[in-house]
Amino acid sequence: MTVEVRHLRAFLAIAEEGTITRAAARLHLTQPALSRTLRQLESHLGLRLIERSTHHLRLTAAGDAFRDRAAAAAAAVDDVLDPARAGTWPLRLGHAWSALGAHTTPLLRGWQREHPRIPLELLRIDERSGGLARGAVDVAILRGPVDLPGVHAEPLLSEARVAAVPADSQLAGRAALSLADLAAHPIAVNSLSGTTTLDLWPPEQGPAEVIEVANTDDWLAAITAGRAVGVTTEATAIMHPQPAVAYVPLAGAPAVTVHLAWRLPPSHPAVPDLVALARLVVREGSGRAR
Repeated sequence: MTVEVRHLRAFLAIAEEGTITRAAARLHLTQPALSRTLRQLESHLGLRLIERSTHHLRLTAAGDAFRDRAAAAAAAVDDVLDPARAGTWPLRLGHAWSALGAHTTPLLRGWQREHPRIPLELLRIDERSGGLARGAVDVAILRGPVDLPGVHAEPLLSEARVAAVPADSQLAGRAALSLADLAAHPIAVNSLSGTTTLDLWPPEQGPAEVIEVANTDDWLAAITAGRAVGVTTEATAIMHPQPAVAYVPLAGAPAVTVHLAWRLPPSHPAVPDLVALARLVVREGSGRAR
């Protein structure tokens, strides 16, 4: 049997929807047809990808490992067949927030100057892997630890953490703040793609209230409205200046490592060129800062 993209899409729909019924409706298939397609894929792989019974459905360990690879393969096919991209092969650089901070513009302009025939698309994707896990990008700028199968991650730089507080609050006038200063206020936390967790605070000294947000825009909105304060890195202060938000140095908080990550083998032949340029831009920028 020849496995086709429809087999991958069937598996991904079942994994995302959690039931054969909803996945079949999403794909406009009958339930027996969808179940048959899944069995064909499992037979080809020689693996059980999904445990199913009349009462539950869940991914097996093999299915969980296969999911990211299947998503990346389906995304690659979608990209190749996109009429808007016919005749071009853009290099996609993903990030969850704040890109490369002060190094973002030099990187984009340097690429345009040195590789004018290969468009570089900077894409903000609100997930921890910046779209890399599901194949939506070729390279990603990631903050914090990176543990993705089949992905190489190279540390580029470290960013100091800062506090983000309402500009009209008493905290905004301080030369520096501590985590203890912030703990008395509600903390806006982006648990989907952010680097701030309650582990930053010592046990029993964490914030009394946490406001969950889904992305950088919602995080900023909570702070500008005076509903919360936040912890981020210096890149956010550069990429998201806001008159209603004051970014204040945060003493005693560990720095955040910024990585450049890509799949092995690379999904685009220009990935090594982008990695080399990013290294150069960061090195030159750090030299000027000193």
